[in-house]
Amino acid sequence: MQRQNVFLCLGLWMALGLGFAAQAQTSLAPTYSNEFLSVGVGARALGMANTQVAVANDVTAGYWNPAGLLNIKEKYQASLMHAEYFGGVANYDYGGFAAKLDESGAIGFSVIRMGVDNIPDTRFLIDNVGNINYNNVGSFSDASYAFMFSYARESALIKGLRAGASAKVIHRTAGSFATAWGFGLDVGAQLTRGRWHFGAVGRDLTSTFNVWNYNPEAFRDVFSRTGNLIPNNSVELTLPRAILEAGREFNFGPHVGAVLTTGFTFTFDGRRNALLQTSRLSGDWQAGAELHYRQTVFVRGGLGNYQRLQNLDGSQVAQMQPSFGVGFRVLGFQIDYALANFLPSEAVIYSHVFSLKGSFADKKEEKKK
Repeated sequence: MQRQNVFLCLGLWMALGLGFAAQAQTSLAPTYSNEFLSVGVGARALGMANTQVAVANDVTAGYWNPAGLLNIKEKYQASLMHAEYFGGVANYDYGGFAAKLDESGAIGFSVIRMGVDNIPDTRFLIDNVGNINYNNVGSFSDASYAFMFSYARESALIKGLRAGASAKVIHRTAGSFATAWGFGLDVGAQLTRGRWHFGAVGRDLTSTFNVWNYNPEAFRDVFSRTGNLIPNNSVELTLPRAILEAGREFNFGPHVGAVLTTGFTFTFDGRRNALLQTSRLSGDWQAGAELHYRQTVFVRGGLGNYQRLQNLDGSQVAQMQPSFGVGFRVLGFQIDYALANFLPSEAVIYSHVFSLKGSFADKKEEKKK
């Protein structure tokens, strides 16, 4: 009965959180707040257009859908990822660890960093007598961090139902000029019916609050001379979003199979450049596919991030971002690669993403076997 109450509370919390989001005043919440948490983790996911909510089955589920942590096969699993965006200007790094407590419970920890490093600090380029002195040029970093603590539990009442939650701590820095701390909560569920998989996630369910503290002494002089307003300490609010996805497994023989995934992402922070647009809600569609041979060699593809772009003549054209990926598993380790954030236009924009994942059994359990 206690477990039943837990799952009921999770469902009510998700419904209430999303309901309040629809009624929230978007003027209090800037669109695209904490967007570094929307990039995604794991080359497998990025190669499939981020369609993992229903089929996440490894350590990265701590980010995509914490309920998926129960799908890891070994006792422990760890993963690392590195990617570079905007021509190498921004670095994106991820590390995750997951452990199964028993057949019905699992925990996970994830850390994400996205930062632009070595930004020139030209505040003191001109010295007190008006001379340009390049020796006075320093550097700083603008970085965003997320620390996620996840827990998943299997339902004792509904076969194939799993639920989980991820508490996340946000830390953002802009050199010595400003820092922010925030807290948020993600809640998710997965349901398996034969070869069908269904998933739902409510991200930033309670809304994520970033409390910004500025250091005016670091820029007061420059801002005063250039006529800029000196910012005050403030609170940045990230409204919830909901992701609903489904996936299905296919077998084409004893050694060849595939997984097809699709779903929608709904945001509640105002109008976005998405497939569905309203003044309060926007919705985007995404789909992915993974073909495997003996669960050892993988080829992936995906389509997502619908955009309406305006040409110079005023006409509009619709585009979506394709993504591609490959993977290889050997001796308990898996190496994945993805070519993501790719737009078919004259200016080709893409990023190379690499991730490594390892699974480890409990030595005591191996001896018992």
